[in-house]
Amino acid sequence: MSPAEVAPASLTSVSLSNSSLRPRAPIAVDSENLPLKQTPLKLNDPTINQSALPSTKQTLASNATEKPFHYIFEDSPRVYIPGSEEDKKLVRIIDLHILPCICFLYLLNYLDRSSIGNARIGGMEKDLELSSADYSLAVLIFFVGYLLAEIPSNMLLTRVRPSIFIPLITFGWGLIATVFSVVKTKEGLIGVRFVLGFMESGFFPGVLFLLSSWYRKTELAKRIGILYTASILAGAFGGLISGGVITGLNEARGIRGWRWLFIIEGAITMFASMVAVFFMPDWPSNTKWLTPEQRALAAARLAADRPAHADPRLTLTHLQAFKAAVTDWRVYLFCLMDLMITSETTISYFIPTITRTLGYKGQMAQFMTVPIYICTFVGVLANSLSADFFNDRVFHVAIPTAVAGVMYAICAGISNSEARYGLICIGYAATFGALPVVLAWLSRELNYPDSKRAISQALVNSVGNSASIYGSFLWSDAPKFTHGFVANSVFCFTCSIIAIIGHLLFTKYPSMTTQLQRDAELSIEIQPTNTPLDERKDVKSSI
Repeated sequence: MSPAEVAPASLTSVSLSNSSLRPRAPIAVDSENLPLKQTPLKLNDPTINQSALPSTKQTLASNATEKPFHYIFEDSPRVYIPGSEEDKKLVRIIDLHILPCICFLYLLNYLDRSSIGNARIGGMEKDLELSSADYSLAVLIFFVGYLLAEIPSNMLLTRVRPSIFIPLITFGWGLIATVFSVVKTKEGLIGVRFVLGFMESGFFPGVLFLLSSWYRKTELAKRIGILYTASILAGAFGGLISGGVITGLNEARGIRGWRWLFIIEGAITMFASMVAVFFMPDWPSNTKWLTPEQRALAAARLAADRPAHADPRLTLTHLQAFKAAVTDWRVYLFCLMDLMITSETTISYFIPTITRTLGYKGQMAQFMTVPIYICTFVGVLANSLSADFFNDRVFHVAIPTAVAGVMYAICAGISNSEARYGLICIGYAATFGALPVVLAWLSRELNYPDSKRAISQALVNSVGNSASIYGSFLWSDAPKFTHGFVANSVFCFTCSIIAIIGHLLFTKYPSMTTQLQRDAELSIEIQPTNTPLDERKDVKSSI
C-alpha cells in the first residue's frame, strides 16, 4: 500500500515565505499509519529529550548544509539529524539489504546481454554463418526491444511491489537467455535478442527508481556507482567465465561451448530470481525488515532531504506523469548527457574483438578484456564516492568525459597496440565513471513527484540506450577502428560541454523543487490544514 492511499485527512503543511512559490507541501508517511510531520527544530525545545542529542552541534558543524528534522512517532517528538549514529546505522541496514541483491541481479543482467560478444569469438559466428553486419544487427535489435518496454515498465513499477515485479522480469530474461542455446540460424538469433531486450528493459530503470526512493540525494551517486560496478564485474568475469566454459565444455554431450555458455548463465539467472523474492525490498513505508520506528526514520530522512515535496496524497495518472516528464526541458539535457556516454560505451560489445586485433588470440583474447574492466571498476567507485563526498555533479561529469575524449583521440592517431590498450583502459574507465553521477544528478534535479521521476529516469535511460542502435556500427573498420575512436572522442567532449551548460542553466533556471528547497532553508512556517486535496488550487497548479 502506498503512502498516498493511507495518509490521514489532516496533515501538517509547510508554508514557504515566498507566497508565489507552490505547492505548500504537507509531508506524511505510512509507517503503520503513522503521520510524519515537519516542524522547525529548536535545540532548546523542552519537548525534546536533549540527552538523546549529545552530538547535535558537532553534527551541524560538520554538515553545514544539513539541518535537523523534527517529526512525530507514536505521538512522541523525534529529531532526525543527518549524519548521526542513528542515521548511519539505518543506512547500513538499508545497504546490506538492498545493494547485494540488486547488484548480483544486475551482474546477471549484464552477463546475459553481453555474452553474445564472447560467444561470437567462441564459435557462434562460424556456426551461424554470421557476417559482420549480421552480428551488428543482432547487437542492435536488443535495444529496439529494450526501448519499447522501458518507459511502460517503470510506469507500472510505481503501482506495484518491486519485490514481485523485479524478480519476475529477472526470471523472464533468464528463461529467454537459455533459448540462445537452441538457435540454429541468424534470423533466430536476431529474434531472440529482440525478446531478451524487451524482458531486460524494466530492470535497470526500475532499480534506479528504487534506489532514489530509499536514499538521500547526497548518498545516491555512490550507490548508483556500486550498482554499476556489478556490470563492470560482469564484463570482467564474462571474459573469464566465457573462456572457461567455451573451452572446457566444448562438444560436451555434443553441444558447442558457446551454447553451454547461454545454458549456464540463463539457469543461474532463473534460480537467482526465485531467491530474490525473499530479499528484494519494497518501499520504506512498507518493508517488513524494518521496525515501525526504523520505517518512520527512513521516511524522515527522505522528507528532510526533499522538503519541497507536494502532498503525498497527490498521485498523478500515467498520462499526467508522462506529460510532466516529456515537457520538462531539463530531462532532455540529461538525455543528451546519457546518450553521449552510452554512445561511447558501445565499445564494450567489441572489446573482445578489439583485443583480438591487438594480437591476442583465442582464450587469451577473452582474458585480456579483464584489465580494462578492473580499471573501470576503480574509476567508477572513485568518481562516484568523490561526487558524493564533495556534493558535486557537474565537474565529476565534465572532467572524466573530457579526459576520455583525449584518450580516444590519441587512439585514433596511433597504431601501437600496447599504447592503444592502455589508452582504452583509461578512456573507458573515465567515461563509465561519469555515468552514475549523471543519473544521480538527474534524481536531484527531477525528484518531484515520484511518478514523474520514475518516467524521467526511464526516458533518459531509454534515450541513452538508443545509442546502441547506431553505436554498434561504429566498430566495423577493423583492425584500426579509426571511425569508432574518433566518434568516441566527439561523444565524450560533447558530453563534457553539455554538463557545463546544463549546470549553468540549472543554476539560472532552477526547477520548482530546487527553488522551493532553497526558500525552505530560509523560512519554514508550519500550518495545520484540513482542506481536501482536490480543492487546493495551489497543489493542482504545480503538476
